[in-house]
Amino acid sequence: MLSRRQKHIFLKFFSLFSVVRGYNVLVVVIAQYLAAVYIFAHHIPVKKVLLDLNLLMLVLASSATIASGYIINNFYDSEKDLINKPRKTMLDRLVSQNTKLSFYFILNFLAVIFASYVSFKAVIFFSIYIFAIWFYSHRLKKRPIVGNLVSAVLTVTPFFVIFIYYQNFEPVVFAHGVFLFLLISMRELTKDLENIKGDLALNYRTIPVVYGEKRTKLMLTIVGVLTIVSAVLLVLFFDIGHMYYFFYLSMALIILYLGILLISNKKPHYLILHNILKFIIVTGVFSILLIDVSIVLNRI
Repeated sequence: MLSRRQKHIFLKFFSLFSVVRGYNVLVVVIAQYLAAVYIFAHHIPVKKVLLDLNLLMLVLASSATIASGYIINNFYDSEKDLINKPRKTMLDRLVSQNTKLSFYFILNFLAVIFASYVSFKAVIFFSIYIFAIWFYSHRLKKRPIVGNLVSAVLTVTPFFVIFIYYQNFEPVVFAHGVFLFLLISMRELTKDLENIKGDLALNYRTIPVVYGEKRTKLMLTIVGVLTIVSAVLLVLFFDIGHMYYFFYLSMALIILYLGILLISNKKPHYLILHNILKFIIVTGVFSILLIDVSIVLNRI
């Protein structure tokens, strides 16, 4: 049996893990390595990619920056989250705001240290990335359209880091990037619909608050159709191996999403839609393995 002190420490750890969205950070790490092996550095032996210390430092810097971003976002959104996510917020509040801010600065410091191993340019890049996340959380998040676009860009930035490192400018890389950007844009708009109650209460000028739910749904429908089109283009015009199974599944799920969107008018409906998009994103990460297993095995 755990003692009261041990239970308290365990709950604090779980609370901090919830604040930094540890599960999301882990998915990003896996996605960065899979993207490096299968997409960005497909011409380099797998062993060399996996043992590349520069890549490891870039992944660690990205992870630390993302985790710190979740902390500062949690810090600024604490009142709104208490309305939209009361249970999660009560768990998150087991760790004091001062402790969260301390971890925020420690993680940012570690990100810069990791980046310094790679190059001074990497330090500059991550310093700008850290500032951009803070500025988004502090200012831009409350602005319609701009906040959504910036959030989507910040989300794909960890993959942009790997893209720049390997300097792979093949069209298929950009095609994957467009699909991911559109999918994340859909998720951001869906989150705004899901959190409209708290946004209204605290005067967050999100798209649903400013333009209304009907127009937001119209925007989502347009972005959803564009996402399907980008998936079709990837299947028809690019060599993606067996990953076409994932894109067929994505198209089917997005059509289902758009069907549910038409009849959605309550938070539980928007939560379902959000979970559909999360499922597509996470499935997409592991579907990278389907690009060409035989080639990868030959490169080990």
